[in-house]
Amino acid sequence: MWGVNYLPRLLPMVILSKLKIPQPVIDWLGFIPAAVLAAIIVPSVVMPDGQMNVSLHNNFLITSIPAFLIAIKTRNMVWTLVTGMFVMALVAK
Repeated sequence: MWGVNYLPRLLPMVILSKLKIPQPVIDWLGFIPAAVLAAIIVPSVVMPDGQMNVSLHNNFLITSIPAFLIAIKTRNMVWTLVTGMFVMALVAK
């Protein structure tokens, strides 16, 4: 099990460390974490019950808008989470 888990992580690091990677590729790789996070979050926001719901009755969508704006403005995860929890507490009543 060690080899199965370790080798797929080690081999690309060893191979890529010897190559000169062009700057555009490095820039492109910087978008991967945001794309993965969006792929995880967006389905749960717009499809909370397994069906597409982009109406004003979707509390997750309503909550995500101010949280997203705070995340863009502050780039602070704590304020983003606090905003999301606060807005969800307001809309869930």
